[in-house]
Amino acid sequence: MDNIPTIQLDNITKQYGDHFAVRDIDLAIAQGECLALVGHNGAGKTTLIKLVLGLMQPTNGQLSIMGSSPQHANFNKLRKNIGFLPEQVLFQTNMTGREVLTFYSKLKNADLNQIDGLFERVDLLKAADDKIATYSKGMRQRLGLAQALIGHPKILILDEPTSGLDPLSRQTVYSIINEEKHAGATVFISSHALTELDDRIDRVAIMNQGALVAIDTIDGLRSDIGLKSIIKITANSKDMERIIHKFKPNIEKFEGDKNRISLACPLEEKTVLLQSLFNLNINLTNIEIVDPSLEQVFMQYTLHDEKIQEKAVDHG
Repeated sequence: MDNIPTIQLDNITKQYGDHFAVRDIDLAIAQGECLALVGHNGAGKTTLIKLVLGLMQPTNGQLSIMGSSPQHANFNKLRKNIGFLPEQVLFQTNMTGREVLTFYSKLKNADLNQIDGLFERVDLLKAADDKIATYSKGMRQRLGLAQALIGHPKILILDEPTSGLDPLSRQTVYSIINEEKHAGATVFISSHALTELDDRIDRVAIMNQGALVAIDTIDGLRSDIGLKSIIKITANSKDMERIIHKFKPNIEKFEGDKNRISLACPLEEKTVLLQSLFNLNINLTNIEIVDPSLEQVFMQYTLHDEKIQEKAVDHG
């Protein structure tokens, strides 16, 4: 990755009267990085995206997108390097899919010869010349993604990219995101689909009530918040007695079956515990390792942040 951030926000605040839509945001996203922005409805995600796109001005702070402020006149020349998929995908329903991509390609001064390739990437080639009115919600979402990919953008901003998609189409979307990332694009995703993001992003930024409460890799956030890995073990009764004796401090719970048990340990101690388990030389019927999900991490951070704010109010 390039050391110079493609997207950089320094102390960004957007205020409406006494209400802060976003407050004191510091964020840098590098070239070739995929960052997910997560948060409850009203957390400030959409406002942050609009600020990055230059659709609104910050009350305070500085933005740099590809080395330029979205408020500078020369930024219009850079807009063709940004692909954007909004949360609500709206197209003229009397147009065909091909007419839509042709229109946006001309706006970006992009090569019209790439249009069929874009339809192929989102699995819409057979419907390219059909009216948008005949498209399902999922097809319109995929057309929206194809529109965002026009001109090989250096920055790809995707707001709920898998909304309305079936499992196969969601896999297609994440494959495309991975391809764009490896081609050097900076990918900025806002999503509620937390269970889908675990192994598909480089870092995650968690927003709560307009503030950025955490940003790191998922493993880093798991470790910082103190969430533990759970190791579920199935063994015969005799071997289970040895496991219980050896790992008594790690027992999370019994599974309602004398042959099953769950052990808990910090993420960084997982391999040590497993090695100690294997050193017992017992026959394990089954073993399952469950690391904390992004959804669990998100809930822990937002609840933790809200408790801190409640204490601040109580002592105010």
